[in-house]
Amino acid sequence: MKDVTQLHDMLQKVQEAKGYYFNKDNKRVFELLAALLLNRQRYGYMSCPCRLASGDREKDKDIVCPCIYRAPDVEEFGSCYCNLYVSKDWNEDKVPHVYVPERRPPEKMPY
Repeated sequence: MKDVTQLHDMLQKVQEAKGYYFNKDNKRVFELLAALLLNRQRYGYMSCPCRLASGDREKDKDIVCPCIYRAPDVEEFGSCYCNLYVSKDWNEDKVPHVYVPERRPPEKMPY
């Protein structure tokens, strides 16, 4: 992946087909995608930019984007934890934009 735009276009095509949309705030989306690419440079995998990665892919497999918490977050709140992926209703302001609590268990945290 050469740049953020290329990552955006590829993920948008794949994820929208599954019912997950990028947040309508393009500035936030591109910041998060840039952070995913940075994490890939750092760790060798695109860990969620809103969580601390350990650097061990096996330990972090639950937070490799899209993380395993995305589906339940979007189902319950209309948005994932970092607000990268949202439901269509969330983007259309049909559901409230509320804080999405962290689902990752404390024992998986690298600190």
